[in-house]
Amino acid sequence: MAMEIVADTPTSAYVPPNPSAPKPDVAVSGSGVRWIDVDLTNQRVYAYEGDTVVNSFIVSTGTWRTPTVTGQYKIYVKYRSAKMSGPGYYLPDVPYIMYFYKGYGLHGTYWHNNFGTPMSHGCVNLTTSDAAWLFNWASVGTLVNVHY
Repeated sequence: MAMEIVADTPTSAYVPPNPSAPKPDVAVSGSGVRWIDVDLTNQRVYAYEGDTVVNSFIVSTGTWRTPTVTGQYKIYVKYRSAKMSGPGYYLPDVPYIMYFYKGYGLHGTYWHNNFGTPMSHGCVNLTTSDAAWLFNWASVGTLVNVHY
């Protein structure tokens, strides 16, 4: 009998945050400060106010060749729409971009629908509607916590 190895199947069903994932100080301060948690293992983004999840999204992050950076960063600029380009790609009118470290950002994605699977050049890809919600909820200076 031959065995077939099948890749994990992404699901849009809610996956609760990993309780053992590293949390920034604002999460435990009880202050209600808004911050974003990017869970690379589960391909999820969680929008927090203090220690309360107010929304969550299935995403696509970087591949093993072009990984998403890990650590704690702050959104330093937001663009409602802009072009993004790099080696091997040119994407006009990328919606709802929020850069948090150099060229790494959270943004809407119109060129694929494989959310739940790592496939970006390092950015955090969201559906356009999810990116719009996050863009309108977060501000420049919002903490972005990225981890496995």
